[in-house]
Amino acid sequence: MEHQQQYQDGKTASSRSNKKISWFQQITKTHHHQSDELEVHHHLNPPSSSMADPPQPDPFHPEKSRDEDAGAVFVLESKGNWWHAGFHLTTAIVGPTILTLPYAFRGLGWIMGLFCLTIMGLVTFYSYYLMSMVLDHCEKQGRRHIRFRELAADVLGSGGMFYFVIFIQTAINTGVGIGAILLAAECLQIMYTQLSPDGPLKLYEFIAMVTVVMIVLSQLPSFHSLRHINLGSLVLSLGYTSLVVGACINAGFSSNAPKKEYSLDPSKSTRVFDAFTSISILAAIFGNGILPEIQATLAPPATGKMFKGLLMCYTVIFFTFYSAAVSGYWAFGNKSNSNILKSLIPDEGPALAPTWVLGVTVIFVLFQLFAIGLVYSQVAYEIMEKKSADVTQGMFSKRNLIPRILLRTVYMIFCGFVAAMLPFFGDINGVVGAIGFIPLDFILPMLLYNMSFKPSRKSLVYWINISIMVAFTGAGLLGTFSSIRKLVLDASKFKLFSSDVVD
Repeated sequence: MEHQQQYQDGKTASSRSNKKISWFQQITKTHHHQSDELEVHHHLNPPSSSMADPPQPDPFHPEKSRDEDAGAVFVLESKGNWWHAGFHLTTAIVGPTILTLPYAFRGLGWIMGLFCLTIMGLVTFYSYYLMSMVLDHCEKQGRRHIRFRELAADVLGSGGMFYFVIFIQTAINTGVGIGAILLAAECLQIMYTQLSPDGPLKLYEFIAMVTVVMIVLSQLPSFHSLRHINLGSLVLSLGYTSLVVGACINAGFSSNAPKKEYSLDPSKSTRVFDAFTSISILAAIFGNGILPEIQATLAPPATGKMFKGLLMCYTVIFFTFYSAAVSGYWAFGNKSNSNILKSLIPDEGPALAPTWVLGVTVIFVLFQLFAIGLVYSQVAYEIMEKKSADVTQGMFSKRNLIPRILLRTVYMIFCGFVAAMLPFFGDINGVVGAIGFIPLDFILPMLLYNMSFKPSRKSLVYWINISIMVAFTGAGLLGTFSSIRKLVLDASKFKLFSSDVVD
């Protein structure tokens, strides 16, 4: 609340030259000061139209100027409040991927694991806050952006950035969609094997079941229509995290628990590759990649609303991420599975948690995965409906309903088919994190802020942003290489439509 008050009183604070301010306050000061200058310049020198800076919609009456854009009117309708944004953010970030945190610690160890987890949390909160400020800044200039790709092209003045962001977001959305279906199917398989250990059903058959459910749920027409589902997702994440933490603590004290071993691989090169793979997994777990689209669901003006949503989201993150990572890695160490639930149900020996705890946890995870799959599909649906739907006809008119059903069904079938072919849940997280989330969440927001507000090159804010961009560019490149390397190595362990998820 203190930081938020400083944000609102930025102009007053900037006039007190004898008062020292922190780097976080300096961002707010720069934001207000340069917004005023740019608003004056905008009125005196109206911007000319160009390919990189097309005519923009009226931010307070988007329906009047976006009447030709069905993707915006139907999928990204702007009706939400800040708590709805908090629900969407929490669903986009706090998901069953937290069950992979002990596995990520396996390649880092205790000290580096906790350090990297904390750094990722601080940097992503800072990054998302900068992104929301850039969006607010553009909205005040009469250029309200509801898509990441359009924001990047406008601020950076490059048509190439438009297609770069489309490519990256497509990789993220498809990767998360595949991962959500795969993990949901694995949850069903876990329940099935407990009830019928010698049953005939295989993993790909559970993937088909999950895909059918996702096809049905995908017909919800807009991002805003998911708000109640995403509230349920938030509650589910708190519920299954509490159950998993309790189960891991119980397993750690059990006489049947595996020997606790926390040492890293003796090979130096393997340790390096494992570390960067783990960093990529952490980036994927903290990643979002669709913050502008989430902010687009807010009823304009959206100024300041995303900060409240971020506070809600990161309160949940603090509780869930640290508790799951610490308890899971403490209990299983280097034997942590890419899905900690499988560590609690070893192939040999008795289960390390009560059956009812595991059953309820799996059900909670399964339900939340449907919400996550829906959230990350929205950008793909928006792109499809921008081209396929007719905004002059109703959302549920025959003209728009039939293409929506067909296109969304085909998209979900594609994700399910790839999940069945390539059951690499942990490895998919690493590749998606390195290729997708690191550029969108750790590099572009800082670049967009520096380009929009133009802080002095002597300022602390400028160099913090540059340092983050350089560090995570290097981490992204190395993480991409190490994640793809592990994917290639794991390729020898599986066959198409395997009956098990490869760790």
